[in-house]
Order: sequence, then C-alpha cells, then structure tokens
Amino acid sequence: MSRWGGGFEDRDGEGARSTPEIPLRGGAGEGRRLADALNDESGMDDRGDYGGAGRHGAFSEPFGDETAPGPDLERAGVHAVALTWVDVAGITRVKTVPLARLREVAERGVGMSPVFDVYLVDDSVTTSRHIGGPDGDLRLKPDLDRLTVLAGQPGWAWAPVDRHHQDGRPYEACQRLFVRRMARRAAEQGIELRMGYETEWVVSRGDTYACTGPAYGMARVVELSGYLDDVHTALRAQGLDVLQLHPEYSQGQFEVSLAPADPVGAADEAVLVRETIRAASLKHGLTASFGPAVDADSVGNGRHLHLSLWRDGRNLCGGGDGPFGMTPQCEAFLSGVLYALPALLAIGAPSPASYLRLRPSRWAGAYRCWGPENREAALRFIAGGPDDPQSANAEVKCFDPAANPYLVAGGVIAAGLAGLDARLALPAPVSGDPVRQDKDRLPTSLTEAVKAFSSSAVLREALGEALFDAVIAVRTAEVELFDGMPPQQLAEATRDRY
Repeated sequence: MSRWGGGFEDRDGEGARSTPEIPLRGGAGEGRRLADALNDESGMDDRGDYGGAGRHGAFSEPFGDETAPGPDLERAGVHAVALTWVDVAGITRVKTVPLARLREVAERGVGMSPVFDVYLVDDSVTTSRHIGGPDGDLRLKPDLDRLTVLAGQPGWAWAPVDRHHQDGRPYEACQRLFVRRMARRAAEQGIELRMGYETEWVVSRGDTYACTGPAYGMARVVELSGYLDDVHTALRAQGLDVLQLHPEYSQGQFEVSLAPADPVGAADEAVLVRETIRAASLKHGLTASFGPAVDADSVGNGRHLHLSLWRDGRNLCGGGDGPFGMTPQCEAFLSGVLYALPALLAIGAPSPASYLRLRPSRWAGAYRCWGPENREAALRFIAGGPDDPQSANAEVKCFDPAANPYLVAGGVIAAGLAGLDARLALPAPVSGDPVRQDKDRLPTSLTEAVKAFSSSAVLREALGEALFDAVIAVRTAEVELFDGMPPQQLAEATRDRY
C-alpha cells in the first residue's frame, strides 16, 4: 500500500442495482408513515446508531408510479407540496405545486431553469462554460419515496427532486443524481456507505441571542424547553431518527445529530432537518442562523459528516487488523478522503465565511490529519465501544452548513473510492492539538480551496465537466463578491442566507 504516493485510477461504468422499496414518511401524528395510509398506528421503524441498518436504500428508483399519495395526503390536511433541490451555493431552492397536481408532476416534472446552478448566495448570477444565461429548461421530478408531511408547516408536504432534461435524460449537473451515482460506484465494489450529518445552528430573538446559559449547559434547555420540544416532536413526526440534540459552545448554539442513512437519504434529511428547525424557530418568534460564522470572533456552525463502510452486513470500520481495528478497505477509503480534503473544502466549506469558522483550536478540524477521538483533527475516528464494534465510524469535521449536502456526500465517496483504488494507507494518527505539532494546515481561504479543487482529477471525473465547472464558477464569483469585506460584515452578510 502506498502512503499517499500512488496515483488515483479513474473509474467508469455505473450499473444500476435495485433494493426493496423505501417507506414513505408521515408528519401527522406519532411519526406514522404515508405507506400505512396515515391511519396505521404503528410506530417508527427501529434503527440504531452506526451499527444499525441503512434506512432508505441508496439504489431505490428516484420516483415510483405505484404510490397513490393524493387521498392519504388529503386526510393529513395537505394542500400543497414543496419540491426542493440545493444549488451549488448551498441554498435550498423550491417550486411548490398543489396536491391535485402531484401525480402529474411526478410523471412529467415541473419546469425550472438550469441557471440556478450558477446563482450565488446573494442571488446574483455568474456563468460557467456549460451553464448560464436565460436559455434552457429542466424538469424537476419529485422522489415520492421521500414524500413527507411537514409537521411544522400545517397544510404542506415536502419531497426532494431529481432534475432531468426535457427529453427525460438525467441532468448532468444534478447534485442529487451525482451522489446516487457515487453510491452505485461504491456498490460495484461491494461497499455500502452509511452516512449521517450533525447540524449546528444559532438561535436568536431580534438582535440578541435567544438564551444566555453556558456552553453545553442545561440552563439553555430550560430557557428554550418549549422550542426544543417542538423541534424534537417535529423531527420525530417526520420519521427522522434523532440520536441527540444539545446546546453547543457558542451563545445560542445547538446541534442535532441523526442516525445513519444511505448517502442520498442522509443528504435529503440534512435538508429536511434545516427547514424543520427553521419552521419551529419562526413559530417561537426566533431566527435560526445556519451560516458558518454568525459572529466573526465566535466559534461557528459546523455540519460534520459521519460515515461508515459496510460489506455483507459487516462494518468495515471495525474488527480489522489496521489502525484502531480498521479493515484495509476502511483505511484506504479514509486515507483517500484525508488526501483530498484540501480540494473537498471547495465543496464542504464553500463560502468565504467558512474560513472564519475553520480556525485552529476550535474543534473545527483546521488541520489535515486524523486521530482517534481527536476533535481537533479534520478526520476523527470513532472506534466504537468494546461491546459494540459495529458502531465504528469516521467523522469529517471541517465541513459546514453552507455546503450542499449532496455534493459533500458524493465528493467524499469519490475521494474514498480513489483511495481504495490506490490502496492508500493512513499516516500516523495525531493526538492532542495539531497546532502545536507542525501538521499540515488545510486551506485558510476559499481561494486556496478552489485552487486545490481545480487541480483534482478525481473530483473532476466524478462530478463531470458541467458540475465541476459550475462549482469553480460559483466559488470564484463569491470570492470576488466578498473580496475586501471586513470579517464581521462577512459573517452578517451570510449567516441568515442558508
């Protein structure tokens, strides 16, 4: 095995694979599912931590025609459906349709210009070699397997979309289809990825933080117990499996973690979690800020990615002879991710404001190193307890909520598979704060990250030319947009945009 020394091989061929149908999700009542007609009193499905089964099936078809959503949704009080996708800048965009049109839209799609793939965070527009300008149209096709009644928005349901050309061909710059494609590549090597996001946000009331209790303190839960109860209740009602929700370090900051899912499902849930928190916050007269930096001098918001690799029901992150029980496949995959982190930051830390957060000694993962249970390392490895080795997983800490979660999941898979192809090995683990150990610093600006991304043959091949160029165009334009802006002004300009 080479230690980051070998070249990464390109891969092609993306054969499809089928798995059992994915259950629909309900938001009315006690976490019931639309597949049970919203009147079956069965509870949520049983799922554990990273030792649990994957939830959504990475290879389910994007939408099915055997589902009859209309009557069930009507009984749930739904009048309209929000159809969302996330653009390159990390903004969740939407088209809504009345419930009566949902079946038609599932079959034919609803129109939307491709130009949104070169929108910036402030809604200005750039252009790229393949995308830009007023011409063209796409069809947004909802994934009805993810159809969810929104517990915090009475009258509404939600579904993510895949984007297609008008003739039915998959749109080459669709980020959701990108992560689906990468999951299939992993499956061709017999590997199933399970992923889960931790979402951090800051809640405020007007110009002040919504609570005054100390970091990680019970006082914050007492101050905002009604609000946090509504967040818990809404997430559960939508079928989301919350592992934990707790106060974080910065003033008014909280974090919620979900159980693992397949890569597409995990990204879908990251979108749904954010909008659910937003709705609960507004109900209580609060503002939820998901920007990477709410205050330039404070610890920012992260959205860390947890992942594990599975084969034939076995967690490849544990039970092996490698570092801390890793199998060779796990070590090579994680080494590929670690190697690619400077380039991956253009996807996972995509805003100039991301680099206000990505600072040493803030548990943000500012150094390209890894370590067991090391919260300062960009890649933290969790070996799992002696009584539960199947829970072993890795956490990528340097990503934040400005990122498109579909691009993050797909990019990480692509980098990990490249590490597998090259049979890479991890460098020595790091314990303690790497700032005192002369370790490699990750890019300190979006400009540096874009430079690393632009030279990544692995990510260029995986994303395809259209999406790869769109990422470069949007990142470059946002660097220019915020060039010379003082740090606090940058934080204020971006903190409530996502």
